[in-house]
Amino acid sequence: MNSLSTKQLKDLGQSQKERLFHIDFKLRFLGTFNRNDLVSRFGIKAAAATRDLSLYKNIAPKNLTYDTKAKAYIKSENFEPIFEYTGMQALSALCQGLGDDHVAVNNELIAAEMPTHLNTLNLDVLAELTKAIHQKKILQIKYCSLSSGRSTRKIVPFALVDNGLRWHVRAFDQKREQFTDFVINRISNPHIQDSYVPKNQTREADIQWNRIVDMHIVPHPNLKYPETIEREYAMTDGMLKVQVRAAIAGYLLRLWNVDCSKNHSLNGKENHLWLKNQQTLYGVDNLTIAPGYDFID
Repeated sequence: MNSLSTKQLKDLGQSQKERLFHIDFKLRFLGTFNRNDLVSRFGIKAAAATRDLSLYKNIAPKNLTYDTKAKAYIKSENFEPIFEYTGMQALSALCQGLGDDHVAVNNELIAAEMPTHLNTLNLDVLAELTKAIHQKKILQIKYCSLSSGRSTRKIVPFALVDNGLRWHVRAFDQKREQFTDFVINRISNPHIQDSYVPKNQTREADIQWNRIVDMHIVPHPNLKYPETIEREYAMTDGMLKVQVRAAIAGYLLRLWNVDCSKNHSLNGKENHLWLKNQQTLYGVDNLTIAPGYDFID
């Protein structure tokens, strides 16, 4: 996006930016757009939609052309998006709906199937967790643990964590006096406490959370065609450099089946990646779930 486009967008109101984003996104990923898309999505008048389209054409005149036969605007070969977003944000919009309109039964822009979690979050529990995080409060909960069963805990939550399979909340556990992760679906009866939170129980005191681990991930040496993996992960010079919080490093390594053994000794068909700099894991706590961890000297 050029500097002129950036300045023009900066001066606009939020609602108009959202409508321009809608035009930009649909042109980029669906290749076509018409005025009724704005009318139906935002509930505006046709005249207002026409003004938005005119503004978009003024900001990015080379992005679209009008197809008189189809009576729609078509993405041009010189298209350059005027908004920035991540790949995950784009996929979420394509598969689950663009914007925050959740009234319609089906908002997907294209047909897509995604593996789903086997469990569904309890939204009432989630709401208490997020309130406690936002308000920086202590939360009393009932928690079911595999090792100790059901017990009452007081925690100081500060972040949600998705490990790819289920959601956790990162928090200070006052019972064990340490920072740890709690599986959200094992939490029940949450109640916010209006008690003082000591500084050593806050996010800033969590060493594992604040430490950033630099991981150098490469195609597994046992692969016959490593260039396939290099392309899949957009590696540079055969390597993917990833920075991740030490607190969640184990989750990432397990999710992507990264062989963490010193001599790349794992040979399963799922092991496409190898961690080249195992020494970076020194001092990381949650490595018992990392593939090949026991092989590290």
